[in-house]
Amino acid sequence: MEVITVEIKKMHFGLLTRKGKTEIRERELPKMGEFDVLIKQETCNICTTDYGQFLGLREHQGYPMAGGHEGSGIIKEVGSKVKGYNIGDRVALLYDACGRCDMCKSGQEGRCADADILDKFSEDGYKGFFGFADYMVVPSRRIAKINKELPSAEAGFLEPLATVVKGVKLVKAKPNETMVVIGAGTMGLLNALTLRAYGCKVILTESFENKIENAKSLGFEVINIDKSDPVEEVKKLTGGKGVDAVIVAVGNSIANNQAVEMIKDAYGRILVFAAGYPEPKFDISSNVIHYKRMEIIGTFSADYIYFMEAAELLNSGAVQVTKLLEDKSFKLDKFQEALEYASIPGKYRVTVEL
Repeated sequence: MEVITVEIKKMHFGLLTRKGKTEIRERELPKMGEFDVLIKQETCNICTTDYGQFLGLREHQGYPMAGGHEGSGIIKEVGSKVKGYNIGDRVALLYDACGRCDMCKSGQEGRCADADILDKFSEDGYKGFFGFADYMVVPSRRIAKINKELPSAEAGFLEPLATVVKGVKLVKAKPNETMVVIGAGTMGLLNALTLRAYGCKVILTESFENKIENAKSLGFEVINIDKSDPVEEVKKLTGGKGVDAVIVAVGNSIANNQAVEMIKDAYGRILVFAAGYPEPKFDISSNVIHYKRMEIIGTFSADYIYFMEAAELLNSGAVQVTKLLEDKSFKLDKFQEALEYASIPGKYRVTVEL
């Protein structure tokens, strides 16, 4: 049977031109290299980074911003030297990395200076990953294969899950430990689901009723911070001992300071997972850190090994993200409305269909 192929020359993408304003633009697709793949993007989920800049909270990222990095699609063409990927494969996006610099050689691809897209402009004057695009040409090192049985919007959780896996490793979570996750939003629940997959007991704290009910439906112990003191409740649930570690998945000072009070008296760990604007603070002396043998750990971004582990967690079903998506999704031509909807407090991930 004859196979008819249509050459794709243009891509259409969502663009943030300034605070609160978007456009849909067209540009030439980059030329395919021998190690590249052409992807027909199916979906891209809206991250806090995306709607945060839309709200004017992350304007340091710059404009014009062709954002979006939680994308997934189907390979339509492969370069002559691409190995391990075929036309028709479903893939999700990784960060780019040069593979040559000192950071890459040490396994810290997430810190590759040569591939820091948010700090650089494309040749035609855009910042960003172009995740909200119908087609994209990317190096094959920037993708991971995802089961076709997994819906595209769920496959798009590869990047956020990779950042969670990295954080869970850094905080040294062990089976049978008791952990608190502050915040039951998308990233809080993703942390909780991952901790549970690794054998930890998880307690969540939250104020939004819809998030409390959603977390409970997933089988988690949840403390409603509007009805009781979360520190006191954590102490009650742990027989007064406190927990082994706390993951702070919201960006505010109150949560930071609650974490300090929730951990056990010695060798407790705190993972600062989320950024916040304005910048959150810790109200803690170095003496407290010293005498409690406390660890406060920061995490950001992800490296190749964490993307691969995240892909395995998604593909195996060990972490299931269905309930971390809003039911309502948007076509690309409704990009402005999609960002407005995603910006409403209490929402989970909102999907842009491409």
